[in-house]
Amino acid sequence: MKKILISGGNGDFAKEIKKHNTKYEIISPPKEEMDVTDTESLDYTIFSTQPDYFIHAGALTRPMVIHENNPDKSIKNNIIGTSNVVLACMKHKVKLIYTSTDYIYPGVDGNYSEESAIKPFTKYGWSKLGGECAVKMYDNHLILRVSMNKKPFPHPKALVDMKKSLMYVGEAAEITLKLLDKKGTVNIGGKSQSVYEFVKKSNPNVGKVYLSDINDVNMAKDCSMNTSKMKELLNDTIV
Repeated sequence: MKKILISGGNGDFAKEIKKHNTKYEIISPPKEEMDVTDTESLDYTIFSTQPDYFIHAGALTRPMVIHENNPDKSIKNNIIGTSNVVLACMKHKVKLIYTSTDYIYPGVDGNYSEESAIKPFTKYGWSKLGGECAVKMYDNHLILRVSMNKKPFPHPKALVDMKKSLMYVGEAAEITLKLLDKKGTVNIGGKSQSVYEFVKKSNPNVGKVYLSDINDVNMAKDCSMNTSKMKELLNDTIV
């Protein structure tokens, strides 16, 4: 049985990977046991577990304002930490799957493909793009630019005037498991729609909020992605 080692072992994505897994041995140590900012613990964990795949899902994400106010933490975790993962995977010859974000796109016109120009609109987006740069130095990689959120939606209100290609974390985890042997960069997401429209389908009582109401971080009006490549690759995995 092939093994998957996941960073961010206590996070929602890692939990959903374990929930949807049917064919792999999953190893998801907590940060206390495998810290991507600690090269010794990272190297030891990979050496001792001998995984076939490393899903790097451990990142500093929310609250978004932390990246604006403390960019040093963002650099340490999302850029340097990812670089450490890349070097360790290179050393031990492990396939690397990196969970990136739709926030690396400009967020203006939407329908972004994997070949579209990239220009993050937040420091979080820049930190994830920095991670992508390190990952691309290693040939045996897969970058997943994911647009996902928790279910149930963790906020009382959702943005009416921001479009994304959201799917829930469980769906993204299920797709990730199907694409482990692919390479390159793939957008992972659902239908292009407002965040409010997406959330309302499962939470009809969600309130409305607008971009003009948010002042602590930069926001974009349209981060939606073209997911044609994802659909083609998923079709290729059907036996």
